[in-house]
Amino acid sequence: MADKFIKIQALYSLMELEPFILLGCLIAITWVFYKSFLKEASEERHRSIRNHFRTLLRHYVFLSGLFLVFIFLQTSEAQIGTLAKTTPYVALAAFVWGNVVFVKTARLIILQYLFLGSMKHGVPLLLVNIFSLIASIVLFFWGINHVFGLQLGPLLATSAAASVILGLALQDTLGNLFAGISLQVDRNFEIGDWLEVVNGLQKATGQVREITWRSTTLVGFSDELITLSNRFMANAQISNFSPPDNPIVRRQIFKLAYGENIEHAKQVLERTAAGIGEIRGIPAPWAYVSDTTESWIELKIVYFVDNYGAQFAIGDKVYARGIEALRSAGIKLARQVIEVSDKTAAHEHSQEPG
Repeated sequence: MADKFIKIQALYSLMELEPFILLGCLIAITWVFYKSFLKEASEERHRSIRNHFRTLLRHYVFLSGLFLVFIFLQTSEAQIGTLAKTTPYVALAAFVWGNVVFVKTARLIILQYLFLGSMKHGVPLLLVNIFSLIASIVLFFWGINHVFGLQLGPLLATSAAASVILGLALQDTLGNLFAGISLQVDRNFEIGDWLEVVNGLQKATGQVREITWRSTTLVGFSDELITLSNRFMANAQISNFSPPDNPIVRRQIFKLAYGENIEHAKQVLERTAAGIGEIRGIPAPWAYVSDTTESWIELKIVYFVDNYGAQFAIGDKVYARGIEALRSAGIKLARQVIEVSDKTAAHEHSQEPG
């Protein structure tokens, strides 16, 4: 019965020992690649890759079981009688599972290659998913043609109209998909970067958490999730605050009372800012007089940080430690003085007869 829809000889020609061994060697090469080039990856990345390897190993063990059953059935057809009729179906199951193992192995290789460029943060799964989808489709149609003998040319020709209708129905999804691919090819940002996204009157700020087929997810300062479509991202003005070689400049203002030693106050603030671990030592923090009024002298301390998301916590430390250091050095901060006078009462008093 299997002869009616399965090309048994073509299927059996694929069930040789060499493809099975080559697939095992490919998995071994993937493991060697992981151990050789991804030693400095973050612990989260190590856990993710190890989980992928465990899943892959379970699939390969199951494939090995199917392959051994097929070898047993093929070599024992004379002894097992009617049970030999199941041999083509076992071979088909092993063929399908072998394709699954191959796609998962290739997917893991691509994933590890992307991890090379981002050791600490994650990588977008969009490109990996697209590769897996394309590989699966190619293997599916190749398997149908090779194992079942189906001619795909007429089928693809008759499905042209359906493809047009489906394309029109999915134009928004496809637009987001291709926009996401464009964003990944340009590599203007990656997972873990802090972005400010402006599109018209809409503005969003957050850290990139995930890039999928349809959207990009950011995490805001208050841990809120911000989901933006990839088409929105592709048409927006994006400011990236996480480049490795360009620190983020921040400033804090301190107002001193008149008569205080300005140069000493500058030194105190610069020394205090330099003692905060999250602030860069190079370029060093520096302070200068930015303004003067009738009530105070304004000093501004400029410093450089690497973590855009921690800027408010760092600014709080600069304020708190700066005020404490100035007071410890005997430098007084200015106080807002408001003079209130009742000019009406004074005028009436001057008008009273003597």
